Amino acid sequence: MEKNGKIFVAPPDDGSDFKELFKQMVTAGAGRPLADDGFPQGPWTPELLADAISSIDVNRVGVDLRTVQLWFQENDKGISPANIRWLARIFGCDDRKATNDWLKELTVAQGRLAAKRRDQKTSSEAVEKRIDDLPEPDPANLHNSQKPVLSLEPQVTSKSRQSSLVTKTEKIFSHASYLNLPASIFAGASALGFMSYILGIHSITYSRGDGIAKQVGFLWAPNWTVMFMVLLPLFFLIVIELVAFWKHEGRPTFETEADRQQKAYGWTQNLQANSHSFWAVFVVCILFAGLIQWVGVQLMPLLEQRQDFAPSWGTIGIIRPNVISTPAAIMFTALAYLYMSVSFYLLFAGLILLHMIVHDLWMLKSRPDWQTVQKPFPKISETSLRILRGVFRCTVLVVLSAICMKVQSAYLASQGSDIVTWMMRDALAVFTDYDDGDRSSQYRLPTHYSSLLVTLSGCSVFLYAAVRLGDVRRLRRPLLRMCAVIGALFATYLLIDVFDGFSLMLVTTGLIAIYGLFDPEFKPGWQGIEMERDSHVS
Repeated sequence: MEKNGKIFVAPPDDGSDFKELFKQMVTAGAGRPLADDGFPQGPWTPELLADAISSIDVNRVGVDLRTVQLWFQENDKGISPANIRWLARIFGCDDRKATNDWLKELTVAQGRLAAKRRDQKTSSEAVEKRIDDLPEPDPANLHNSQKPVLSLEPQVTSKSRQSSLVTKTEKIFSHASYLNLPASIFAGASALGFMSYILGIHSITYSRGDGIAKQVGFLWAPNWTVMFMVLLPLFFLIVIELVAFWKHEGRPTFETEADRQQKAYGWTQNLQANSHSFWAVFVVCILFAGLIQWVGVQLMPLLEQRQDFAPSWGTIGIIRPNVISTPAAIMFTALAYLYMSVSFYLLFAGLILLHMIVHDLWMLKSRPDWQTVQKPFPKISETSLRILRGVFRCTVLVVLSAICMKVQSAYLASQGSDIVTWMMRDALAVFTDYDDGDRSSQYRLPTHYSSLLVTLSGCSVFLYAAVRLGDVRRLRRPLLRMCAVIGALFATYLLIDVFDGFSLMLVTTGLIAIYGLFDPEFKPGWQGIEMERDSHVS
C-alpha cells in the first residue's frame, strides 16, 4: 500500500513484541520512499533508518546509529518512548492517523518485550536458586550415578577447577586495596633486611687475595634492597590499578549488548586461555629460579665449603665462618630464595596480565561489529593511551630491576671495594687513567642470565603494546618517545661493565626513565607533570 509516496504497512496487531514487529517492518521496508519507477526500494538498513529519523524536521536531537543497530540485533534491548514517536512517524509515512496507530502499536509491543524480559529474568533467578539449594554430591556415588549433571557454564566451571593457580593469581592482583600486594612485597624485603642485621651479614667485608676489602653485605645489594623495596612494589601497584581499570571501566566501553550479558565470563575466559603461560612461569620461577638455583649457588657451596661463584652475603660463611654458621646461612638463603622466586612469579604474572589487557583491547576494537558503528574516537584513544602509559611505566620498572641485578653481579666479580666506589671510579675512568682491571671474571655469573630473561620479558610486552596500539594517531608521537627511552634502557643494560664510563650512561638513562614514570609522554616543559598531577598512576 502506498501513502504519501512511501510504502505503508498497517499495524498488524498480532501480539508481537517489539523485536518481532520491528523485524517484520524493516524487512518490508515500511515507510521507505518508492523508487522513481514506483516500485519499493528494499528493506531498511541501520544507516538508512538512522538518517531517516534524524531528518525529521522537529527531531532536533536525532538518533545515534549505535542505538538503531541495537534494534536490529538479536538481543533484549528495547526502544525508548522518545524514539517510539519518531519510529511511528517513519512507519506511518507522515500521515497523522497512521502515525497515531503505529504509536499505539509500538508502545504495546515494547510493553510485551519488557514483560518477556522480566519473565526470563525471574525464571533464570529461580533456576539459579534451585541449583544453589541442591545438596553436594556424594563422591562415593559419582561413579554409580547415570543421571546427567546440569551445568549452566560447563566450560568455564571445568577450566576454573583445572586452573585454580590462574584464578588465585588474578585475585592477588584484584584486591579491593591496591596496597595489599605492594605492601606484602615491601614487608618481605624488610623482614629479610632485619634478619640479615640480626645474623650480622647486613654489612660485611672480606679481604680478597689481591688485598681488596670487598663489601658484600645484604643491605648493600641493590637487587635485594632497591629492587624489592622500591621497584617491584611500584610495578605491582601500576599493574593492579591497570587491571582494575580495564575490567571495570575500559572493557565495558568496547562491549556490545550481548557482551554485557556475559561480562562476568569474558575476563575469566581470557584468563583460562592463558592458563598454560601462568603454569609455565610458575614452574620456571619456583623450580628453576628458586629451588635449583638455590641448591647450585648457595646450598652446595655451603655444604662443600667451595666457592665457584663470586662471594656474596649468602656464602660469606665459607670465607668468614666466625660471622655466620653454615646452618644459619642455609636457613637464611632458603627463605630469601623462596621470597625471591614467589616475587618473580608475581612479576611475570603481572607481565602476562598486561599482555592480556593489550590483546583484549586490540581484539575488541578490531571486531567487525565494532568497526561498523560510529566509534567514540576520543574514548578509544584515551583508553589506549592510558593502557600504553601503564605498560611503559611497568617496562621501565622491570628493566631497572634487571639493571640492579646485573650491576650487583658485575660488582661482585670486579675489583671495587663497594658498589658505590666501584661506580664512581668507573665514571672517573673516563677522565683519568684508572683501570678497573680485566672484566673477564673467573667466577660464574648466573644473575646475568636471569636478569636478561627479565629484561627481554618486559621489553616484549611493551613491544607488543606498541604494535597493537600504535595505530591510534594520538599515540604515535608519545609512542616514539617511549620506544626511545626503552631502547636506551635496554642498551644500557647490555653495556653494563663493558667499557669504562658505563656508569655515566647508566645514571643518565636512569634519570630519564625515572622522569618517564611521572610523564610517560615526555611533554615539553612541565606540561606533562601538570596534566598527570590529578590522574591515576596508569
